[in-house]
Amino acid sequence: MNILHIYKDYYPVIGGIENHVRQLAETQVAQGHAVTVLVTNTSLRSASETLNGVRVIKAGRLINIQSAPLSAALLSFVRRETTRADIVHLHAPYPPGEALNLWFGRASHTVITWHSDIVRQKTLLRFYAPTLRRVLQQADRILPTSAAYARTSPWLKDHLDKCSTVALSVDTARFSPSAILSPRAAELRAGLLARAPVTPSATILLSVGRLRYYKGLDDLIRAMPDLPDALAVIAGDGPMGAKWKSLARLLGVADRVIFTGDVSDADLPDYYHAADIYVLPASARAEAFGIAILEAMACGLPIVCTDVGTATSWVNQNNVTGLVVPPRKPDQLATAILKIEGNRLMRSLMGTAARQRVLDEFTLDKMVQRVMDVYNSVLAQPHSG
Repeated sequence: MNILHIYKDYYPVIGGIENHVRQLAETQVAQGHAVTVLVTNTSLRSASETLNGVRVIKAGRLINIQSAPLSAALLSFVRRETTRADIVHLHAPYPPGEALNLWFGRASHTVITWHSDIVRQKTLLRFYAPTLRRVLQQADRILPTSAAYARTSPWLKDHLDKCSTVALSVDTARFSPSAILSPRAAELRAGLLARAPVTPSATILLSVGRLRYYKGLDDLIRAMPDLPDALAVIAGDGPMGAKWKSLARLLGVADRVIFTGDVSDADLPDYYHAADIYVLPASARAEAFGIAILEAMACGLPIVCTDVGTATSWVNQNNVTGLVVPPRKPDQLATAILKIEGNRLMRSLMGTAARQRVLDEFTLDKMVQRVMDVYNSVLAQPHSG
């Protein structure tokens, strides 16, 4: 099968969707399929390379408009590459890729993984909405990452008949529990605790990801005055970093909120092993799934997250794998963290349940098989558009 994935970025750019596309593409190659990923480059020049068997085309990037890279070269690549594809697999939201495939794509079948609605870019959405409706109408199948998100999306509610849920996945070999900390994880934990005025037995709260508004980490920072023996480790970088650091200083908790900057893929499992509780206080629907929740759960960490009407509160089952609280409620976030922090048995049981939930529902093999089942079903049917 010739498969073409279209999105805005690919490895070495790191992010939840980027990681998902990479995992899917590399596994499809390992199964014997010819896979091309078409994205934009981080520079003006177009480039092509093969990474782990995946043909990666990076169209030269002109400018970013509201997180959507624009590329003049993308049009010609879409025309050429869709001609060769049996399936075009769009990863939304990326309006330029979706629109170009609609207007100029030549593949007979298209599926869309619906990672998230367009939430904050309201000006862009006002102009893009008519095209987006056509994109959804023309798609053969739409793959929301959770049934909960599909039901609550204003864009998918009229297309539920062609929605097939395909949850995201995690590498359960790479992300796994560690009964005894590795030397690197032990060193990391000791180093983090030594940077703050806390006891050696303090609770390490971890959050991983791009520092974007919808992560809601300002609420974790606001909860920290009520968590005197906890250290918040925020791993990642992004546009909200400076503002959230200023907030920590304003609230007098900067010495217990550590911003690590970007963490390498190689070091990421050690951060999970060094932590006690994973926290994702998401504040908007743009946090559609929370892939880092899966990584933390696979490593046996209990989760505290918020319910923003997306997959976060479905992946993390309240009172089973962790606790779920309303968004934008720092006091309730602190209460939930204290509840797990003060009960080692609860922490252990939730961590064990979290790992098992990942094994039951969110493995890479399960995700790829669900996608391939959709492809085969679509290819067996006349094009719906």
